[in-house]
Amino acid sequence: QTRLPGEETYVELRTPEQIWEAIRELKVRGAPAIGVTAAYGIYVCCRRAGGSCFDDLCETFDRTAAYLASSRPTAVNLSAALERMRNCLLAHRDEPAAGIWDRLRDEAEAIRREDAAACRQIGEYGLSLLEPGAGILTHCNAGHLATSEYGTALAPLYLGQERGYGFRVYADETRPLLQGARLTSYELMRAGIDVTLICDNMASLVMSEGRVQAVLVGCDRIAANGDAANKIGTSGVAVLARHYGIPFYVLGPTSTIDADCPTGASIPIEQRDPAEVTEAHYAQRMAPRNVKVYNPAFDVTPCDLITAMRCAHGAFRAGQGDKMRLRVPGRDSRVVSAGAVCRGSGRARRKMRVRLVGRKIVVILTRLTLKNIELWKFWTIDPPRTPPSAILGSSPSLRSCRSGNGC
Repeated sequence: QTRLPGEETYVELRTPEQIWEAIRELKVRGAPAIGVTAAYGIYVCCRRAGGSCFDDLCETFDRTAAYLASSRPTAVNLSAALERMRNCLLAHRDEPAAGIWDRLRDEAEAIRREDAAACRQIGEYGLSLLEPGAGILTHCNAGHLATSEYGTALAPLYLGQERGYGFRVYADETRPLLQGARLTSYELMRAGIDVTLICDNMASLVMSEGRVQAVLVGCDRIAANGDAANKIGTSGVAVLARHYGIPFYVLGPTSTIDADCPTGASIPIEQRDPAEVTEAHYAQRMAPRNVKVYNPAFDVTPCDLITAMRCAHGAFRAGQGDKMRLRVPGRDSRVVSAGAVCRGSGRARRKMRVRLVGRKIVVILTRLTLKNIELWKFWTIDPPRTPPSAILGSSPSLRSCRSGNGC
């Protein structure tokens, strides 16, 4: 993707070094696409390494996975895909090597298919937030180039184009690597979508002129409290959107949720080559030599600046303060407390703890099961006037919470 829009080139990756470089140097980019690449990549690398002893295969897998994971630390999809592939490896340890190769290939393909389906669903939910003819501002690139299909933040735009919504899109150029200029404008123009390229520092003026009715951005990692890491400059757009009263929506697959990361402050921020600021995309160097350069690849948007998050299972809307509620069209949701919503099977719900601590309600997710449960925020909540017994319900596990025994 570094050659777009001037040249469309496909590369074949066969070795760990080639895959690492492709991810690190942004030949492939976008959190979902990185995860899919890592899944296919670990399969290719392990199969090429050969061997019939499971211990040797496992050693090769772990060494290669650790190396690939070091390419870009911020996007959680990378490590999540590698962990899922390792679980697949361990689950089939008693099979012959040829069978293990097949299982790894099937798992990588499943990751790709699930991402494509999730992007389509994100697009459907995201489209429900938008009015025909709306002006949309987006930052970086979260389209089909960053995923398996459709994209995340751009998925509603593609579906809207198919259905005659007539959106007007303003694409931030996204310094310093110009993903908005090179990639977003490129793919939206190819789709026939009305797109206008603007410099990052023009966003405030465009908003003040009433040209923008919503902001759509993707995400690379979402912390447990709802803070979202995305391409550098995203948090500034969120501040502007709040100032002008414009909804700011974050769209991403559930694979970007990091339940082990409590807040945005815990998200590792990748630092990149200073030359990307001083030289990249210029005919000649545009800054004094030896000037100090700070080049973080991402920033974190605080949850209280996010109007709603959209994933493949529904919308997480901001309520009072920084609390969020889950709204899933056509599905039931069970309110656990004033600021947290849980949905899914009983088995998944038993992985939660809801505890009274003094006059506070604490909702804790002990393990994230993405297909069964979505809980994006963990809070300590002042209980409403409703009696705690009415909030905590009557299930045995929740009764034990009321008695102070946990669950």
